[in-house]
Amino acid sequence: EDFCKRRMELKEVTAIRGHQGSVPVVRFSADGNYCVSGGNDKTLRLWNPHKGLAIKTYTGHGWEILDLRISQDNTTLCSAGGDRTAIVWDVGTGKTIRKFRAHTQRVNAIRWNADNAVLVTGSYDKTVMIWDCKSQGTMPIQTLNEAKDSVSSLIVTGHEIIASSIDGSVRNYDIRFGVLRTDALGSPVTSVNLSDDGNCVLASSLNSSLKLIDKNEGDLLNEFKGHRNTEYKIESCLAQNDAVIVSGSEDGLIYVWDLVDAKVIAKMKGHMMPVHSLDVHPNGTTLVSSSADGTVRLW
Repeated sequence: EDFCKRRMELKEVTAIRGHQGSVPVVRFSADGNYCVSGGNDKTLRLWNPHKGLAIKTYTGHGWEILDLRISQDNTTLCSAGGDRTAIVWDVGTGKTIRKFRAHTQRVNAIRWNADNAVLVTGSYDKTVMIWDCKSQGTMPIQTLNEAKDSVSSLIVTGHEIIASSIDGSVRNYDIRFGVLRTDALGSPVTSVNLSDDGNCVLASSLNSSLKLIDKNEGDLLNEFKGHRNTEYKIESCLAQNDAVIVSGSEDGLIYVWDLVDAKVIAKMKGHMMPVHSLDVHPNGTTLVSSSADGTVRLW
Protein backbone atom coordinates (compact mmCIF):
# COMPACT_ATOMS: atom_id res chain seq x y z
CA GLU A 1 0.00 0.00 0.00
CA ASP A 2 2.88 2.36 0.78
CA PHE A 3 4.30 1.70 -2.67
CA CYS A 4 0.89 2.45 -4.14
CA LYS A 5 0.51 5.59 -2.09
CA ARG A 6 3.93 6.88 -3.12
CA ARG A 7 3.22 6.33 -6.78
CA MET A 8 -0.27 7.76 -6.77
CA GLU A 9 0.42 10.99 -4.91
CA LEU A 10 -0.57 12.81 -8.04
CA LYS A 11 -0.10 16.54 -8.12
CA GLU A 12 -1.82 18.85 -10.56
CA VAL A 13 0.61 19.72 -13.36
CA THR A 14 -1.52 21.96 -15.57
CA ALA A 15 -4.99 23.47 -15.63
CA ILE A 16 -6.11 24.12 -19.21
CA ARG A 17 -8.82 26.65 -19.91
CA GLY A 18 -10.56 27.28 -23.23
CA HIS A 19 -14.02 25.76 -23.19
CA GLN A 20 -17.07 27.85 -22.32
CA GLY A 21 -19.06 25.86 -19.76
CA SER A 22 -18.80 22.24 -18.68
CA VAL A 23 -16.37 19.74 -20.27
CA PRO A 24 -18.07 16.30 -20.23
CA VAL A 25 -15.21 14.34 -21.82
CA VAL A 26 -11.43 14.23 -22.28
CA ARG A 27 -9.25 11.51 -23.87
CA PHE A 28 -5.52 10.99 -24.41
CA SER A 29 -4.16 10.12 -27.83
CA ALA A 30 -2.80 6.56 -28.14
CA ASP A 31 0.78 7.78 -27.60
CA GLY A 32 -0.23 10.05 -24.73
CA ASN A 33 1.37 13.16 -26.27
CA TYR A 34 -1.93 14.92 -26.88
CA CYS A 35 -5.46 14.98 -25.55
CA VAL A 36 -8.81 16.03 -26.96
CA SER A 37 -11.66 17.46 -24.89
CA GLY A 38 -15.33 17.86 -25.76
CA GLY A 39 -17.44 20.64 -24.30
CA ASN A 40 -20.95 21.89 -23.72
CA ASP A 41 -19.84 24.73 -26.02
CA LYS A 42 -20.20 22.24 -28.98
CA THR A 43 -16.44 22.27 -29.68
CA LEU A 44 -13.71 19.67 -29.58
CA ARG A 45 -10.27 20.95 -28.60
CA LEU A 46 -6.90 19.35 -29.26
CA TRP A 47 -4.24 20.11 -26.63
CA ASN A 48 -0.69 19.35 -25.72
CA PRO A 49 -1.54 18.97 -22.03
CA HIS A 50 2.11 18.55 -21.02
CA LYS A 51 2.76 22.12 -22.15
CA GLY A 52 -0.75 23.48 -21.61
CA LEU A 53 -0.96 24.40 -25.31
CA ALA A 54 -4.14 24.67 -27.38
CA ILE A 55 -3.47 23.30 -30.87
CA LYS A 56 -6.78 23.08 -32.71
CA THR A 57 -10.55 23.54 -32.33
CA TYR A 58 -13.09 21.37 -34.17
CA THR A 59 -16.56 22.78 -34.82
CA GLY A 60 -19.49 21.01 -36.46
CA HIS A 61 -21.60 19.59 -33.65
CA GLY A 62 -24.93 21.31 -33.05
CA TRP A 63 -25.14 20.48 -29.35
CA GLU A 64 -22.92 19.49 -26.43
CA ILE A 65 -20.28 16.78 -26.91
CA LEU A 66 -20.68 13.82 -24.57
CA ASP A 67 -18.03 11.34 -25.71
CA LEU A 68 -15.06 11.05 -28.07
CA ARG A 69 -12.23 8.72 -29.09
CA ILE A 70 -8.94 9.22 -30.95
CA SER A 71 -7.86 6.59 -33.48
CA GLN A 72 -4.80 4.44 -32.77
CA ASP A 73 -2.75 6.25 -35.44
CA ASN A 74 -3.86 9.74 -34.24
CA THR A 75 -5.11 10.73 -37.71
CA THR A 76 -8.86 10.65 -37.01
CA LEU A 77 -11.15 11.16 -34.07
CA CYS A 78 -14.81 10.38 -33.49
CA SER A 79 -17.25 12.26 -31.29
CA ALA A 80 -20.92 12.23 -30.38
CA GLY A 81 -23.40 14.13 -28.27
CA GLY A 82 -26.63 16.02 -27.89
CA ASP A 83 -27.23 16.54 -31.60
CA ARG A 84 -27.85 12.74 -32.00
CA THR A 85 -24.95 12.56 -34.45
CA ALA A 86 -21.63 10.71 -34.49
CA ILE A 87 -18.90 12.52 -36.42
CA VAL A 88 -15.53 11.24 -37.68
CA TRP A 89 -12.95 14.02 -38.05
CA ASP A 90 -9.62 14.43 -39.78
CA VAL A 91 -7.35 15.47 -36.89
CA GLY A 92 -4.92 17.39 -39.09
CA THR A 93 -7.35 19.42 -41.23
CA GLY A 94 -10.20 19.65 -38.74
CA LYS A 95 -12.69 18.65 -41.45
CA THR A 96 -15.49 16.13 -40.95
CA ILE A 97 -14.98 12.84 -42.82
CA ARG A 98 -18.26 11.10 -41.96
CA LYS A 99 -21.48 11.82 -40.09
CA PHE A 100 -23.62 8.98 -38.77
CA ARG A 101 -27.23 9.81 -37.99
CA ALA A 102 -29.85 7.27 -36.94
CA HIS A 103 -30.25 7.68 -33.19
CA THR A 104 -33.43 9.48 -32.16
CA GLN A 105 -31.98 10.90 -28.92
CA ARG A 106 -28.61 12.19 -27.71
CA VAL A 107 -25.60 9.90 -28.15
CA ASN A 108 -23.90 9.28 -24.80
CA ALA A 109 -21.09 6.94 -25.80
CA ILE A 110 -18.86 6.21 -28.79
CA ARG A 111 -16.11 3.62 -29.35
CA TRP A 112 -14.06 2.30 -32.23
CA ASN A 113 -12.96 -1.29 -32.65
CA ALA A 114 -9.21 -2.00 -32.72
CA ASP A 115 -8.58 -1.12 -36.37
CA ASN A 116 -11.08 1.79 -36.47
CA ALA A 117 -13.14 0.04 -39.16
CA VAL A 118 -16.23 -0.24 -36.98
CA LEU A 119 -17.82 2.45 -34.83
CA VAL A 120 -20.19 1.66 -31.95
CA THR A 121 -22.55 4.24 -30.42
CA GLY A 122 -24.84 4.15 -27.38
CA SER A 123 -27.78 6.50 -26.96
CA TYR A 124 -30.46 7.87 -24.69
CA ASP A 125 -32.86 6.19 -27.16
CA LYS A 126 -31.94 2.86 -25.42
CA THR A 127 -30.06 1.44 -28.42
CA VAL A 128 -26.50 0.50 -29.33
CA MET A 129 -25.72 0.98 -33.03
CA ILE A 130 -22.84 -0.56 -34.98
CA TRP A 131 -21.51 1.32 -38.00
CA ASP A 132 -19.22 0.22 -40.84
CA CYS A 133 -16.71 3.06 -41.39
CA LYS A 134 -15.34 1.43 -44.54
CA SER A 135 -18.62 1.38 -46.48
CA GLN A 136 -20.51 4.46 -47.64
CA GLY A 137 -23.76 3.21 -46.12
CA THR A 138 -25.63 5.74 -44.00
CA MET A 139 -27.45 3.29 -41.71
CA PRO A 140 -26.04 1.08 -38.95
CA ILE A 141 -25.16 -2.50 -39.86
CA GLN A 142 -26.68 -3.70 -36.57
CA THR A 143 -28.82 -2.26 -33.75
CA LEU A 144 -28.89 -3.75 -30.25
CA ASN A 145 -32.05 -2.77 -28.41
CA GLU A 146 -32.08 -4.85 -25.22
CA ALA A 147 -31.55 -1.90 -22.84
CA LYS A 148 -34.68 -0.72 -21.00
CA ASP A 149 -33.31 2.79 -20.50
CA SER A 150 -30.57 5.10 -21.75
CA VAL A 151 -27.27 3.46 -22.82
CA SER A 152 -24.63 5.40 -20.91
CA SER A 153 -21.22 3.91 -21.74
CA LEU A 154 -19.49 1.32 -23.95
CA ILE A 155 -16.50 -1.00 -24.12
CA VAL A 156 -15.51 -2.62 -27.43
CA THR A 157 -13.00 -5.48 -27.58
CA GLY A 158 -12.10 -7.87 -30.39
CA HIS A 159 -15.32 -9.83 -30.14
CA GLU A 160 -17.51 -8.14 -27.55
CA ILE A 161 -19.52 -5.04 -26.93
CA ILE A 162 -20.16 -4.19 -23.28
CA ALA A 163 -22.88 -1.60 -22.70
CA SER A 164 -23.98 0.01 -19.44
CA SER A 165 -27.44 1.43 -18.97
CA ILE A 166 -29.44 3.63 -16.64
CA ASP A 167 -31.70 0.56 -16.26
CA GLY A 168 -29.08 -0.72 -13.79
CA SER A 169 -27.55 -3.41 -15.99
CA VAL A 170 -24.28 -4.07 -17.78
CA ARG A 171 -24.81 -6.11 -20.96
CA ASN A 172 -22.01 -8.16 -22.50
CA TYR A 173 -22.64 -9.04 -26.17
CA ASP A 174 -20.39 -11.73 -27.60
CA ILE A 175 -20.52 -10.83 -31.30
CA ARG A 176 -18.84 -14.08 -32.43
CA PHE A 177 -21.45 -16.38 -30.94
CA GLY A 178 -24.41 -14.02 -30.72
CA VAL A 179 -24.59 -14.53 -26.96
CA LEU A 180 -25.77 -11.89 -24.46
CA ARG A 181 -25.07 -11.93 -20.73
CA THR A 182 -26.77 -9.34 -18.51
CA ASP A 183 -25.38 -8.35 -15.10
CA ALA A 184 -27.97 -6.47 -13.02
CA LEU A 185 -26.20 -4.09 -10.62
CA GLY A 186 -29.38 -2.61 -9.17
CA SER A 187 -28.54 1.09 -9.52
CA PRO A 188 -28.22 3.17 -12.72
CA VAL A 189 -24.81 2.50 -14.33
CA THR A 190 -23.21 5.56 -15.92
CA SER A 191 -19.72 4.40 -16.89
CA VAL A 192 -17.88 1.17 -17.69
CA ASN A 193 -14.16 0.72 -18.28
CA LEU A 194 -11.96 -2.33 -18.86
CA SER A 195 -8.95 -3.31 -16.78
CA ASP A 196 -5.55 -3.37 -18.50
CA ASP A 197 -5.48 -7.16 -18.44
CA GLY A 198 -8.93 -7.26 -20.08
CA ASN A 199 -10.43 -9.50 -17.40
CA CYS A 200 -12.43 -7.03 -15.33
CA VAL A 201 -15.07 -4.36 -15.89
CA LEU A 202 -15.23 -1.35 -13.57
CA ALA A 203 -18.77 0.06 -13.38
CA SER A 204 -19.81 3.41 -11.85
CA SER A 205 -23.31 3.64 -10.39
CA LEU A 206 -25.51 6.50 -9.21
CA ASN A 207 -25.47 5.15 -5.64
CA SER A 208 -21.95 6.51 -5.07
CA SER A 209 -20.30 3.13 -5.61
CA LEU A 210 -17.93 1.52 -8.10
CA LYS A 211 -18.14 -2.21 -8.73
CA LEU A 212 -15.34 -4.36 -10.15
CA ILE A 213 -16.87 -7.27 -12.05
CA ASP A 214 -15.34 -10.38 -13.59
CA LYS A 215 -15.88 -9.73 -17.32
CA ASN A 216 -16.47 -13.33 -18.32
CA GLU A 217 -18.47 -14.63 -15.34
CA GLY A 218 -20.15 -11.47 -14.02
CA ASP A 219 -19.03 -12.08 -10.42
CA LEU A 220 -18.58 -9.07 -8.13
CA LEU A 221 -14.88 -8.89 -7.23
CA ASN A 222 -14.77 -5.70 -5.17
CA GLU A 223 -16.67 -2.50 -4.41
CA PHE A 224 -15.28 1.01 -3.90
CA LYS A 225 -16.97 3.82 -1.96
CA GLY A 226 -16.19 7.25 -0.50
CA HIS A 227 -16.76 9.53 -3.49
CA ARG A 228 -20.07 11.22 -4.31
CA ASN A 229 -22.05 10.24 -7.42
CA THR A 230 -25.84 10.41 -7.34
CA GLU A 231 -26.88 12.57 -10.31
CA TYR A 232 -24.24 12.95 -13.06
CA LYS A 233 -22.24 10.70 -15.34
CA ILE A 234 -18.91 10.40 -13.55
CA GLU A 235 -16.19 8.23 -15.09
CA SER A 236 -13.88 5.82 -13.32
CA CYS A 237 -10.92 3.75 -14.55
CA LEU A 238 -8.03 1.54 -13.50
CA ALA A 239 -4.46 2.85 -13.44
CA GLN A 240 -0.90 1.74 -12.67
CA ASN A 241 -1.23 -1.69 -14.28
CA ASP A 242 -4.52 -2.30 -12.48
CA ALA A 243 -3.05 -1.55 -9.03
CA VAL A 244 -5.42 1.33 -8.32
CA ILE A 245 -8.94 2.56 -9.11
CA VAL A 246 -9.49 6.23 -9.98
CA SER A 247 -12.82 8.08 -10.14
CA GLY A 248 -14.17 11.56 -10.49
CA SER A 249 -16.69 12.81 -7.93
CA GLU A 250 -19.48 15.34 -7.62
CA ASP A 251 -17.57 17.06 -4.79
CA GLY A 252 -14.88 18.14 -7.28
CA LEU A 253 -12.23 15.71 -6.01
CA ILE A 254 -10.58 12.78 -7.79
CA TYR A 255 -10.51 9.68 -5.59
CA VAL A 256 -7.90 6.90 -5.73
CA TRP A 257 -8.44 3.46 -4.16
CA ASP A 258 -6.16 0.50 -3.68
CA LEU A 259 -7.55 -2.25 -5.92
CA VAL A 260 -7.15 -5.07 -3.40
CA ASP A 261 -8.26 -3.62 -0.06
CA ALA A 262 -10.61 -0.98 -1.57
CA LYS A 263 -9.32 1.75 0.75
CA VAL A 264 -9.15 5.38 -0.42
CA ILE A 265 -5.42 6.15 -0.69
CA ALA A 266 -5.61 9.65 -2.22
CA LYS A 267 -8.00 12.54 -2.85
CA MET A 268 -6.81 15.00 -5.48
CA LYS A 269 -8.08 18.55 -5.21
CA GLY A 270 -8.08 20.99 -8.11
CA HIS A 271 -11.43 21.04 -9.85
CA MET A 272 -14.12 23.31 -8.39
CA MET A 273 -17.14 21.35 -9.64
CA PRO A 274 -18.05 17.72 -10.49
CA VAL A 275 -15.27 15.80 -12.28
CA HIS A 276 -16.99 14.12 -15.23
CA SER A 277 -14.24 12.48 -17.24
CA LEU A 278 -10.86 10.82 -16.66
CA ASP A 279 -8.31 9.16 -18.88
CA VAL A 280 -5.04 7.47 -17.95
CA HIS A 281 -1.89 8.07 -20.00
CA PRO A 282 -0.36 4.98 -21.63
CA ASN A 283 2.39 5.18 -18.98
CA GLY A 284 -0.28 4.24 -16.41
CA THR A 285 0.56 7.01 -13.95
CA THR A 286 -0.32 10.33 -15.62
CA LEU A 287 -3.97 11.32 -15.58
CA VAL A 288 -6.10 13.84 -17.45
CA SER A 289 -9.48 15.00 -16.12
CA SER A 290 -12.31 17.31 -17.19
CA SER A 291 -15.00 18.98 -15.16
CA ALA A 292 -18.17 21.03 -15.03
CA ASP A 293 -15.85 23.89 -13.96
CA GLY A 294 -14.79 24.27 -17.62
CA THR A 295 -11.20 23.09 -17.15
CA VAL A 296 -9.07 20.16 -18.25
CA ARG A 297 -6.36 19.20 -15.75
CA LEU A 298 -3.22 17.10 -16.02
CA TRP A 299 -2.05 15.17 -12.94
